Amino acid sequence: MQSFDQKVAFITGAASGIGLALSKALNAKNCKVVMADIDGAALEKEAQALNGGTQMVRTVICDVTRQKQVSAAADKTMEVFGRVDLLFNNAGVGLGGSPGLIPLEDWQWIVDINLMGIVYGIESFVPLMRQHGDGGHIVNTASMAGHATMPGMAPYHATKFAAVGYSETLRQELAPENIGVSVLCPTWIKTNIHKTGANRPTANREGNDTVKSSGADKVFAQVKSLVENGISPDVFAELVLKSVQANRLYVFNDPEARAAIDMRHQQIQADYAACLKDLGLA
Repeated sequence: MQSFDQKVAFITGAASGIGLALSKALNAKNCKVVMADIDGAALEKEAQALNGGTQMVRTVICDVTRQKQVSAAADKTMEVFGRVDLLFNNAGVGLGGSPGLIPLEDWQWIVDINLMGIVYGIESFVPLMRQHGDGGHIVNTASMAGHATMPGMAPYHATKFAAVGYSETLRQELAPENIGVSVLCPTWIKTNIHKTGANRPTANREGNDTVKSSGADKVFAQVKSLVENGISPDVFAELVLKSVQANRLYVFNDPEARAAIDMRHQQIQADYAACLKDLGLA
C-alpha cells in the first residue's frame, strides 16, 4: 500500500499511545479513521481534536475482549465509510508476576486483550477487506517482548510471542489476497503500558499484590523508567506507516535490542545441533 489517501483505517486502543499517534499520522495523510477504545471520554476528546470540522475521523467505544463489540465496530466502520483498508489491532496491556503467584483471572485478562483482541479483529475485518477486492494491510501490536524474555514478565511475553507467531502465519495466508501483515515489535515507547496492570481483575482484591508478592516490583520499576524515557509514539507511528508502505513483516525500533535477537538465534541453533547429534543425525 503506497498511499493512505482516502483509505479507511480502523484502530483499537486509539485514545492514547501508539493508537492515538497512528490516528494522527493517518489523518494527516488524508486517511479516513475509525478510532476505537474502551475509554469513551478520552476517545471523544482526542477525536474532537483531530476532526477539525471534517468527517474524516469517527469513534466507537469498543472492548476488544468482547467479540460482539468488535463485530459491531466493524459494522459501524462499513456504515460510515463503506469499506476498510487498514486494520490496526493495537489495544494491549501489561502484566507481570511469578509462577504460582499470578491469579488465573489476571492471566485470562491479558490473554483476552493481547491475543483474543487481535483474533476478534482479524475475524471481523478480514472478510470486509475481501469484499472490495483491493487488498489491504493488517498491523498487530506485539513487542520486542515477543522475541526476547526477562524474568517477572511471563504473561506479557506469552501473549506477545503469540501475537508474533499469529502475525507470521497471517502474513503467509493472506499474501495471495494482496493483504499485507505487519507486527510491531518495539521496546520502549512513551505510552501508558506500564500503568495498565492496575486494571487487572484482582488489582483491588484484599491480600493480593501480584507485583510485590512475586518480587517483580523491581522489574516494573525498571520498565517504568525505560517507558517514560522511550521514544515518542508519534515518531514510532511514522515508522509504522513507512513499514506498511514497504510491506515489512516486523517493525523494530531499538538498535540495542538487536543483540537479544542474535542471542536467541544462537541458542536455538546450538540446541538444534545438539539434539540432532544425540539422534545421530548430525
